[in-house]
Amino acid sequence: MTTTTEAARRNAVTTPPPAPAAPRVPSALRHGATLARRGIVKTIHSPEALLDVTLQPVIFLLLFVYVFGGAISGDTATYLNFALPGVLVQTFVFASAGTGVALADDLSTGIFDRFRSLPIARSAPLLGAIGADLVRYLTSGLIMLGLGVLLGFRFGTNPLAVLAGLGLVTVFAFGLCWVFTALAMVVRQPRSVQGLSALIMLPITFGSNVFVPAETMPSWLRWFVELNPVSKLSDAVRGLFTGGPVAGHATAALLASAVIIAIFAPLAVTLYQRRT
Repeated sequence: MTTTTEAARRNAVTTPPPAPAAPRVPSALRHGATLARRGIVKTIHSPEALLDVTLQPVIFLLLFVYVFGGAISGDTATYLNFALPGVLVQTFVFASAGTGVALADDLSTGIFDRFRSLPIARSAPLLGAIGADLVRYLTSGLIMLGLGVLLGFRFGTNPLAVLAGLGLVTVFAFGLCWVFTALAMVVRQPRSVQGLSALIMLPITFGSNVFVPAETMPSWLRWFVELNPVSKLSDAVRGLFTGGPVAGHATAALLASAVIIAIFAPLAVTLYQRRT
C-alpha cells in the first residue's frame, strides 16, 4: 500500500501537466473561411467570373486613359497619374455589387437550403461570400496597379502608403458590399439586383472626382461631388499613391465606411436570417 502511494506521488511529480488547449477560432469564422475558399475556387473555374476580375480593370484603365486622357489633361501620361487612383476606386465599387448579385444567384438555386442542413454556423455562408469577394477586390486592384506601372504610372510615396491606399479602398468596398447584400435579400432575381445596383453605383462614381477634378464642374453639381464619399476616397488614395493631403480625406472616407457598415451590416444579417 505504501509502495503504491509513493509511486503515485513520484508520477505526479515527474509527469508534466497537460499543455493548455490552443484557442479555438469561432465556428462562424472557420466555416466562413471554408465557404470563402469555395467562392474563390468557383471564380477560378468560371471563365465569366474570372474575366470580370482580371479583364475589367484592364479595360477601364485603358479606356479612360487613352480615350479621355488627351482631352481632359492634354496628354495621357498626366491623366494616368490622376486617373489611376480614381479608376481603382471605381473598380472596387463596381466589384462590391457583385456580392449582391452572387448571393441572389445562390439563393435562387437553392444552395442555401443545402447550407442550412449542414452542421455549420448559420452566418457562415454570408461571411464566406463576403470573404471571397474581398479576395477578388484585391486581385483586381493588384492587376490594375501592375498595369498602371507598365503604362508609366509611378508612385510618389513609399510601399506602406500604397498598402494603406489599397486597405482604405478595401474597407470602403467592404462597407458597400453590405448594401448590396441587403439588396439581394429583398430582391430575389439576380438581374434585378444588378439593375438596382447600377442605380447606386453610377451616380456615386460618375458623380465624383474619380475621372475629372471637381473644379471643372458646374456649381450645382460640384456641391454633391465634394460631399460624395467616393470623392473623399479618391483624393485620399491619390495622396497615398502620388503624394498630397491624406488625413482629412481618409478620415472622411473611413467615417463614411463606418456609417454604412453600422447601418447595413445588421440590416443585411437580419434580412438574411429571415430569408433563410
